[in-house]
Amino acid sequence: MTDRPEVRTTSAVRPYVITGGRSDSGGEPLSWETLVMATDAAFPASLQPEHHTILSHCQGLLSVAEVAAHLGQPPSVVQVLLSDLLEWGLIVTRPPIPPAERADVTMLRKVLHGLESRL
Repeated sequence: MTDRPEVRTTSAVRPYVITGGRSDSGGEPLSWETLVMATDAAFPASLQPEHHTILSHCQGLLSVAEVAAHLGQPPSVVQVLLSDLLEWGLIVTRPPIPPAERADVTMLRKVLHGLESRL
């Protein structure tokens, strides 16, 4: 029988250590759907590894929930870390994209009728 070493899928560091004992960002928490993206600012060397990981994943728009999935940490922990990065000017946020309004069926029928009349 072969002994396989255990492979960790999440960090061995406790969430309260990662956030410095903080359970919230002190302000309005970012919603899970909020989109975040790294700025072009240089990353300070003093950032903790989780901050660096977030910045490397956020080269395009990602939601807070997606960042949490990449880090393997609870969204509440990631919200605190993202709030730090936002405060330091290393990320920008934008509200989630609202769901599209329901299309007016009457307008769609007129468009379809117009297209059919051109054939």
